[in-house]
Amino acid sequence: MLCVPSSLNELLVLFESCFTRPTFETFCALVVGQVSQTRLRCVTGMLVGARLSGVWHHARCHRFFANARWSADELGLRLAVLIVERFTEPGASVLVAVDDTLLKRRGRRIHGTFWHHDATANSRSGSVAWGNNWVCAGICVKLPFLERTVCLPVLFRLWQPRRKQFVQQHKPDPERPGKVTLARELVCLLATRLPGRMIDVVGDSAYISQAWRGVGDHVRITSRLRVNATLYAPAPPRTGKRGRPREWGERLATLKQLATSPATKWAQATVRRYNKTETLQLAEINCLWEPLGSETPVRVILVKDPAKPSGYQIALITTDPSATPAQIVERYADRWPIEVAFQDGKEIFGIGDARNRTEKAVQRTVPFQFLAMDLTTIWYAIYGHHPDIVTEHRARAPWYVSKTTPSFQDMLAKLRRVIIATQFQPQQARTPTTREISAVQQAWAAAGL
Repeated sequence: MLCVPSSLNELLVLFESCFTRPTFETFCALVVGQVSQTRLRCVTGMLVGARLSGVWHHARCHRFFANARWSADELGLRLAVLIVERFTEPGASVLVAVDDTLLKRRGRRIHGTFWHHDATANSRSGSVAWGNNWVCAGICVKLPFLERTVCLPVLFRLWQPRRKQFVQQHKPDPERPGKVTLARELVCLLATRLPGRMIDVVGDSAYISQAWRGVGDHVRITSRLRVNATLYAPAPPRTGKRGRPREWGERLATLKQLATSPATKWAQATVRRYNKTETLQLAEINCLWEPLGSETPVRVILVKDPAKPSGYQIALITTDPSATPAQIVERYADRWPIEVAFQDGKEIFGIGDARNRTEKAVQRTVPFQFLAMDLTTIWYAIYGHHPDIVTEHRARAPWYVSKTTPSFQDMLAKLRRVIIATQFQPQQARTPTTREISAVQQAWAAAGL
């Protein structure tokens, strides 16, 4: 029998209408198995983690990913609504971070695999890896018991490089859109599901391009601007003469020249970013950027650290007309939690451990694992947090003198132990056997790994 804690079941039932009854039972089992498993999180590993390896045939779990009728987008959108309702203020804007991550795979017959740049490689010789590259959109929220921002990835697209013949002909491949196009598709899905909310999209310099042109007033983009960006002044007023009015103003100087120009006005501001409070000098430039078109005015924020040499450290571009420069800098800094989510997912939660190869299975397994990871964080925020968790952890490991808030590993260990307690809860009063006691002790110790 599958044993699901009642608190976790309250979250899982929100997705019941996305499945048939048998498929929903498999979904619950795989979520419990993904959370409980401390070793390889392949599909059969999830079955072992749910303690159903001797009860269900493993083909049932493989069919869930490869053949069953359910949508990963619908699961992600329902989870997004839950996150927004639970962890944001009514009517407040929703901060969405977009980025991509590489999950290494082995084998030539795996759907969607290719040679990709590995940003986590420690050497130039290992900077390319074979695997799947996923474009993700995550909602960034602040939990009441954490000082840092948390990113919960909810929507995903498998990105594949364009085919060789289109690259040689310098033509766009209609069957394989680029990363920014996929990110826009995910953001538009979120904006449609959250009609009353403003969507603030934040990404690095690879996620700002002409693909965002015409995205709409309900979506605002903030990103890092490349150093070779070409900027233009706003269009001058009409002169009253006949003819088509100008859409672009004069071309502005380069970012480096603007930063050193005496005409640039710098203002000092106190900014909270990366869990540190800093005093920075900020300069704001109202202009136009060619990829977004002349109909989309943008603001460029130059950031300079007074303690560092002259020039500027970073340039940010945003389509938000109302936020202050300090708020734009803090918003861009809140992009970093999606990188933390990728690392926790791959190193701690075992995302990418699956060994399936077919198209549907590949496109569903990674989103499912990320959503199970989000459910772990949400469960802990609603039901599992207790201030003594950090105190107990520091008592076991007193060298962590700076630990003041729980990590994702603490959240995962707490949910695992609740699942273990449910699985071994006696149905009737009797003395447990030595074997049962040993099994509980081993599972309890493994839950904290």
